[in-house]
Amino acid sequence: MKKIGIMGGTFDPIHVGHLMIAEAVWDEFKLDKVIFIPSANPPHKHSVMTSAKHRFNMTLLATCSNPHFEVSSIEMERSGPSYTIDTIKALKTIYGEDTDFYFIIGADCINDLPTWHKIDELLASCKFIATKRPSYTLDLTTIQQHFKNFNITLLETPELEISSTDIRQRIKKGYSIQYITTEQVQQYIRKEELYL
Repeated sequence: MKKIGIMGGTFDPIHVGHLMIAEAVWDEFKLDKVIFIPSANPPHKHSVMTSAKHRFNMTLLATCSNPHFEVSSIEMERSGPSYTIDTIKALKTIYGEDTDFYFIIGADCINDLPTWHKIDELLASCKFIATKRPSYTLDLTTIQQHFKNFNITLLETPELEISSTDIRQRIKKGYSIQYITTEQVQQYIRKEELYL
């Protein structure tokens, strides 16, 4: 049985927090690999994003040195909203039924799960790994009542106060983003003049 982690997100831009979480889940759950999937049209994000092409390229640059990280353009190749259930179905077609998928999300997103498209079907088709910071408290018992299939495991990960929003604001103000994202991503942002 193959075990594949799925790291979805806008990655606008990707940063070391994303990479550390993916590595921690890969290690803890003995996954074969983690696939990063930049979302093309995330239904829950309403702000203007950097083009999917730029976000894909940055994700590729940030992950290319890690042999068990991959990047997929699967959501960019599909029109309409980027629903996770459609992505998981497409991945099952590619990898076959003998693959277990582990969808990685931040614990702060768990409260939003009842609003996700076809969430019960999604929870039945893959395992969810919710990564939480040591200082973040979460009561899963109240959330469990919303779902028929509750397939969520909590994993404590290193505490890093990094966000893509913060990176974009720092660039706009002319501040350094050294050590917050990879050198390759920094070079790409400068070359493409993103977030100015």
